[in-house]
Amino acid sequence: MKNIHLDNIVKNFINNLEVEKPIYEMEADDARRFLAEVQEKDYENLEGFVEDISIFSPIVGDISVRLVKPEEYKTEILPLVIYCHGGGWVMGDADIYDMTIKTIAKHAKCAVAFINYPRSPEFKYPIALNQIYETIKYFGENGNDYRINPKKIAIIGDSAGGNLATATAIKLNYESDIKLCFQGLIYPVCDIGMNTKSYGEYKDGPWLSKKAMEYFFDAYISNKDEKKDIFVSPLRAEIDDLKGLPATLIITAENDVLRDEGEEYAQKLVEADVDVACVRINNTIHDFMMLNSLRKSKATHAGYKLICQFLKHALYK
Repeated sequence: MKNIHLDNIVKNFINNLEVEKPIYEMEADDARRFLAEVQEKDYENLEGFVEDISIFSPIVGDISVRLVKPEEYKTEILPLVIYCHGGGWVMGDADIYDMTIKTIAKHAKCAVAFINYPRSPEFKYPIALNQIYETIKYFGENGNDYRINPKKIAIIGDSAGGNLATATAIKLNYESDIKLCFQGLIYPVCDIGMNTKSYGEYKDGPWLSKKAMEYFFDAYISNKDEKKDIFVSPLRAEIDDLKGLPATLIITAENDVLRDEGEEYAQKLVEADVDVACVRINNTIHDFMMLNSLRKSKATHAGYKLICQFLKHALYK
C-alpha cells in the first residue's frame, strides 16, 4: 500500500480480509452477509440496556428502533441521540452497530435510538430519510414515555448515515419546531459528484472505493434528477439552507474517498454561521469507528473520545 499510512491494527485488518469479489459486484443480500461476517469475527458483547421497539407514524407507518441506554443509568431520564447507520444505504443494522451505539450510550451518558430504516435497493430515497424524521418527531412528542428528555435530542450518523443525519437536520429546519442540540457526522457522504482529490487518491480503497460508492448511489436513488436534491447531496445546499443547523462535529478519515467532501461541508457550515469543528483522523480508513476489528486502534479510540466529549457538552450544558 504505497503512500497509504495505516495504523498496524488497520493494516492487519486490510491485509487479512477474505473477499471473493468486491462489494459492488455483490447482490444486496450478499453484501449484507459479508459485512455481518466481518463484524462477527471480533464481536464483543458490551454492557448496555437494550430494548427493541416499534413506533408508529401516520406518515410512514411502523418504524423499527433499538433503544440502548447505559445499564447504570437506565432508570434515569436521559437525553437522546438518534443514530443513523452507514452501509451505503444498502447494508447495516442494529447488530452490526452494537459496539458503536453501546459505546456512545455509555460514554456520553445518553439514550441512543438506532433506526433500522428500510434499506436500498428494495426501498429507495427518501424512505429512510422520512423514517428518521418521523422518529425524531415521535420522541419529541413521546420521549417522556421512555424516560427520555424530549428537549435534548441530538443526531449522529456515519457514512451514508451521516448523509441521512444532516439531511434530517436540514429537513427539520424547514418543516419542524423541533431543534436538535447537536449533529455528529462521521465520515459523511456529502455529495454525489465523486470528483474530489481524495476520490482520486483512494478510488481503489483501501476498504471503500469509488466503484462501491457508485454502486451505493445507484441503489439509493431512482433517477438522475434526485442527484441535485440537497437531501441527497447536502454539499450542494445554498448557505441559507444551512443556517440554523445545530452545533456540528465532523470526523473524517485520512485514507477515505469521502474525506474531502466532509471537510468541504464543514467549511460550508462555517459560512452559514453554524458552530462547527472538523477533525481528520490520520492513519485509518473509512468505517474505522464501526468495524469491530478496529476498536482497539488509536484512531478508533480518538474518534469515540471526540464524539462523546462533544455530545456530553451539547446534551448537558
